[in-house]
Amino acid sequence: MSQKVSDHVLYRLRQWGVKHVFGYPGDGINGLLAAWQRAGNRPRFIQSRHEEMSAFEAVGYAKFSGRVGVCAATSGPGAIHLLNGLYDAKLDHVPVVAVVGQTDRSAVGGSYQQEVDLHSLFQDVASEYVETVTVPQQLPNVLDRAVRTAYARRCPTAVIIPADVQELAYEAPGHAFKMVPSSLDRSDWTAVPSDEALRRAAEILNAGERVAVLIGQGAAGARAEVEQVADTLGAGVAKALLGKDALPDTLPYVTGSIGLLGTRPSYEMMRDCDTLLTIGSSFPYTQFLPEYGQARAVQIDIDPHMVGMRYPYDVNLVGDARATLRRLLPMLRRKEDRSWRERIAASVERWWQVMERQASLSSDPVNPQYVAHCLDPLLPEDAIVTADSGSATNWYARHIRMRGTMRGSLSGTLATMGCGVPYAIGAKFAHPDRPVVALVGDGAMQMNGLAELITAAKYRSLWRDPRLVVGVWNNRDLNQVTWEMRSMTGSPQFLPSQQLPDVSYAGFAASLGLTGVRVERPEDVEDGWRRALEADGPAVVEFLTDPAMPPIPPHATWEQMEATLTAILKGDSDRYAVIAQGLKAKAQEFLPGGVGAGRGRNGG
Repeated sequence: MSQKVSDHVLYRLRQWGVKHVFGYPGDGINGLLAAWQRAGNRPRFIQSRHEEMSAFEAVGYAKFSGRVGVCAATSGPGAIHLLNGLYDAKLDHVPVVAVVGQTDRSAVGGSYQQEVDLHSLFQDVASEYVETVTVPQQLPNVLDRAVRTAYARRCPTAVIIPADVQELAYEAPGHAFKMVPSSLDRSDWTAVPSDEALRRAAEILNAGERVAVLIGQGAAGARAEVEQVADTLGAGVAKALLGKDALPDTLPYVTGSIGLLGTRPSYEMMRDCDTLLTIGSSFPYTQFLPEYGQARAVQIDIDPHMVGMRYPYDVNLVGDARATLRRLLPMLRRKEDRSWRERIAASVERWWQVMERQASLSSDPVNPQYVAHCLDPLLPEDAIVTADSGSATNWYARHIRMRGTMRGSLSGTLATMGCGVPYAIGAKFAHPDRPVVALVGDGAMQMNGLAELITAAKYRSLWRDPRLVVGVWNNRDLNQVTWEMRSMTGSPQFLPSQQLPDVSYAGFAASLGLTGVRVERPEDVEDGWRRALEADGPAVVEFLTDPAMPPIPPHATWEQMEATLTAILKGDSDRYAVIAQGLKAKAQEFLPGGVGAGRGRNGG
């Protein structure tokens, strides 16, 4: 039997090592679905509840596996639904390939049913590569370039295949004029800066007395080298949220997150340093970096078009973080004066004490910080943690400490709601032998998380480690936006936009045959997490949390933090209001245009 174009699509994906495709069916890809049946479901088709979830699952899979994520959707509405997840991939620099159907070639341009101009639709999100296969001989080159470009540029790409082309007999490109052959090999490569650039960078770093290091997800493969550089320079290390798992939080000089969701030690380190080294990060909020003219600075980034635009760096080193640091280290001199490092470590120790005090504050019914604080020591050292966008992101950023081989991620730059649960599902397919925990607000659960629990229930038997835990902060409020409104506009709460219906998330999980735990009292929080982590399959544990517990911003002084804690403990609303006004005035210095995106400020 001759092979069809649709058969060859799946064959070529298998040759690229693709084992899973996250998708949703529709008649625009009927030819591909029939090929999947003929291929014995290889690569495995993972059916989500919505195409947006398919894209998010592909992003989660790619983030945690290091391999390309692939999603598939039908023409028209299916393709449109992919966009948010593909933009998440674009903004967080994640390799994802979208395989999309289209109406028959004979109907294109005829205002046909579900006909959408897919090139115009994808021209921004898949700007690095989007192409339509119009004849069989074109397929290998188009598909191979889409995969290769996704890897090389760390971006989403799109392959459009009209329904009638899927059914054509496959014919390889010939050795002839205007035929474009293709090959599969993707050899490893490493970019490194010149020796002259490295020497200039070393001169700056050696001259500095108070060195601050900022790392992002680009430093993830260079953990040992970052530790060695930080030790040599006597530096502290702050982490953009996408780089949260790049270095353990158990190291005394790691100051934790930076930015609006960051820590006081990170803020102080950037405020007081005289030298900045940024590694693999495009953290966009310059107001949280040193004042211009305060610090000399060096940046390391693998992408030449992303360097030099977040801070006035003196030297931009274009190269792979690990390879570049290995070449830089022999040029660095060890700083014998460790007073700067000791000062940072003392600040970090004090910060964790403040976090513990914040988590222990009495709330009605449960302090939302206490929920994350209790989870932290219970997490296995090989856990994968995903966080959605919202007030729960604050508690992930500040209370969850990375250690061992733990991984974590979130929608860092798009900061979209609704990614937490599908990320977790993608992570389970990337690592079916590891526990995965998703930290999600009730707004995101109502947006799409509840429906995607059905996907978790459908595929639970495929995961060797059955643990997929979804922790839900149920405060009946779109809480991050509510607090932004309070701090930036003085509006206490606009109930028509902010108040959410009370839903039994644990009850819904139980209706699917999953473990459902509902926690209504502080004394039951730890036991709730334990029950979920010890379940023999996916579990939802929902916590009824207090929406009135504020995330204290990192630019608050230690004294303001203490005063805020005292005011909350005493129930002194007037005193807290005065403090809040002071914080608001200070916040205006950092955020002159307002807080901005209400779904979380995460950064790269």
